Amino acid sequence: MSAVRTNIPPRSAEVVTPSDTTQFGPSLITHYGAAGQTISVVTEGGQTVNFVNLPIGHTLPVLCVRVRATGTSSTSVVRSHTGA
Repeated sequence: MSAVRTNIPPRSAEVVTPSDTTQFGPSLITHYGAAGQTISVVTEGGQTVNFVNLPIGHTLPVLCVRVRATGTSSTSVVRSHTGA
């Protein structure tokens, strides 16, 4: 697991298309879809976690490397990160 530098804000952001295979660098994930949706992620530590009943604009409290298609109902997901 890589070290996290929490005092450095993200430099980049992009829309994420949920996928069961596409992986990216450690990122914060924010839900911008309708309230009450679910996002299923793989954390930097390798755990699969489902965040349910999310409010609009909620940022998940863990670094993620994948937003899974299976289990994700949100249609508007953004990842923010400090690298590529």
